[in-house]
Amino acid sequence: GERAFQNCTGLTSVTIGNSVTSIGDYAFRSCTGLTSIIIPDSVTSIGSYAFVGCTGLTSITIPNSVTSIGDYAFYNCSSLTSATIGNSVTSIGDNAFYNCSGLTSVIIPDSVTSIGYAAFNSCSSLTSVIIPDSVTSIGNNAFSNCSSLTSVTIGNSVTSIGSNVFLNCTSLTDVSLNSASANLQSAGSNFYDYVTSINIPENTLQIANYAFYGCYKVTSVTIPDSVTSIGSLAFYQCT
Repeated sequence: GERAFQNCTGLTSVTIGNSVTSIGDYAFRSCTGLTSIIIPDSVTSIGSYAFVGCTGLTSITIPNSVTSIGDYAFYNCSSLTSATIGNSVTSIGDNAFYNCSGLTSVIIPDSVTSIGYAAFNSCSSLTSVIIPDSVTSIGNNAFSNCSSLTSVTIGNSVTSIGSNVFLNCTSLTDVSLNSASANLQSAGSNFYDYVTSINIPENTLQIANYAFYGCYKVTSVTIPDSVTSIGSLAFYQCT
């Protein structure tokens, strides 16, 4: 249930039995001594704030049975270095991994359709991200302040990218867009402040109005033979 083990600061490890189906909101909040936890395949949902402030937690494996990761679920788990997300998760909640500053890698499975607001904000050790074809929306500030992020691949199905998605990602130089992504309105001004080259993928038919507006550091652009139209102000202020 909710707040079941909240503030149990001496708790170092937890094994959850395989009949448990849900972990409630705030269930392990501020269990600062918790370094490991085994979540069984029976669990289908992880509540909001479930592990918020578990600053000693170093790794987490979310089983294939889980379909959603709640808002703030691992917020401020600053020692978390790896997160394995099961292939039934469809949504990663708002601020789910916010300020997981030790997180170096995360694999987003093909089941995920949405990445919430600030989901990975301030994951300052994260170096690369592949957003799979299943994802249709990326929330505002989803990867803001990921200062070590150097490469991002955005899948074919993304139709909505929020504002400031890659704000202050000062190491980001390589962004690969798949065909649908290149059609997004005003995508460039949101997260290309540090990108130096743009490669539009094969099979892209059109580049939207304002698509790369304000990408002032871009020095080269490759547009494939498949493109038939380039929108108004598509590369405006690419100085």
